[in-house]
Amino acid sequence: MTPESDRDERTGLIVAGGHSTRFGEADKAIADLAGTPMIRRVVDRLEPVVDAFVINCREVQVPAIREALAGGPDASFAVDPIPDRGPMAGIMTGLRATETAYAAVVACDMPFVDPDLVDHLFERAAGREAAVPQLEDQWFQTTQAVYRTAPMVAACERAIERDERRVVEPLLELDYVVVDEDEVREYAALETFENVNTREEFAAAEARLEGE
Repeated sequence: MTPESDRDERTGLIVAGGHSTRFGEADKAIADLAGTPMIRRVVDRLEPVVDAFVINCREVQVPAIREALAGGPDASFAVDPIPDRGPMAGIMTGLRATETAYAAVVACDMPFVDPDLVDHLFERAAGREAAVPQLEDQWFQTTQAVYRTAPMVAACERAIERDERRVVEPLLELDYVVVDEDEVREYAALETFENVNTREEFAAAEARLEGE
């Protein structure tokens, strides 16, 4: 990892505003995953490589997420002013609340996110407007990527004006660098990108964590 004294300040933006429709009635962000709320696992894994946290979510989620993060690193909240506009709008809201030039955007349902890869993404994004992984035969990993805050906010605003919702739309307007699968594997196993959407995926993730 990059020594903290040798790098600019960084923010970890955790996007948690979805409704977890495939997970059931519960909010998966705060679901107890092998003894730790899932969003807390994401924060704990990112803590060594960022200096501040912003949590994007809906207003109703704030008390429970705040409780889930109690005792950990400080985090501020960026509440969606208009809920249910999708992850790209959530990223825009979160980045608007970010005080650093660059931020790592990570979905709250990625409990295996690898800090070494995120550290590398910050390094690759330096001097550019984004660094985004892309695995073979797959689309960009836009919710485990690093963005330069101001250009991404502006690109998101333009995308929303066009009624676009996919995170890739603003990305394609930026001066971005692709981190391909071979490069990713130098820093992390591909499980870093695994997300937990269903109860079955949650149970599988819990079994793995309990076996560590």
